[in-house]
Amino acid sequence: MWSFTSDARKYAEVAEPFLLGDPVSDTVPLTALNGLRAGSPADDPVLGWWDDGGEVRGAAVRTPPYPLALARMPVEAVAPLLDVLGAPHVRQVHGPVELTSEVARLLGAPVKEVSERLYRLGALDVPDVPGRGRLATPAEFPLLVSWFHAFGTEVGLGETADAAERVAQRTAGRELFVWEADGVPVACAGLSPSAGGVCRIGPVYTPPSRRRRGYGAAVTAFASRVALEERCEQVVLFTDLANPTSNAVYQSIGYEPVADYAHLTFAARP
Repeated sequence: MWSFTSDARKYAEVAEPFLLGDPVSDTVPLTALNGLRAGSPADDPVLGWWDDGGEVRGAAVRTPPYPLALARMPVEAVAPLLDVLGAPHVRQVHGPVELTSEVARLLGAPVKEVSERLYRLGALDVPDVPGRGRLATPAEFPLLVSWFHAFGTEVGLGETADAAERVAQRTAGRELFVWEADGVPVACAGLSPSAGGVCRIGPVYTPPSRRRRGYGAAVTAFASRVALEERCEQVVLFTDLANPTSNAVYQSIGYEPVADYAHLTFAARP
């Protein structure tokens, strides 16, 4: 059966040991939980766990405005989760493809589906690209906000209205990196704080006028190296499977596929 709370401490006590059983696969729920504990704002968070015979065997997290994130769970736990949550909480769903496929079977075809692949860094291969990587600075705030807006528009997922707030928080938290060429920022990458020993890269953005020069690979490799040297034991990222270029780029610097995921968006329901 499903149980729910909005209390991050209680959720961590009950569900975090389960999530830490596979911190790579459950990187999104773990990162969301860490954010709540660190004081990140979220209106009416939904924190759920699936109990089977006194043992936690599944979990789900929703921290608005982000999608409902499905952790590992038996497929049979999906239907009761949707029944309990109701329509407003399943407008967007992200999770392993075997679970999102069950969501789509139960709710009908989504209006948008983005197929993704989770990668984990193996041996980092740093590309030879002119320039240097560094932490983003407050002086780059307007540029980074514009890049976050552009990224959100390009991928078509999530809201961009809170881009300024996210950039401010992530810059202050030393989570944003830029690649600088000829003294000018030409690409950026985010790096989530460690959750269960795992950091996640994202977003990665290069403006169209600067593409095909290796800057995206360079800033990703730089952020990945910082992660391994200073912040965590493993690094992961998600890619859009419809973009073969980015998938090839990340594999070229040492990222290896783990599993397929999907991000579903459904039409608004009453």
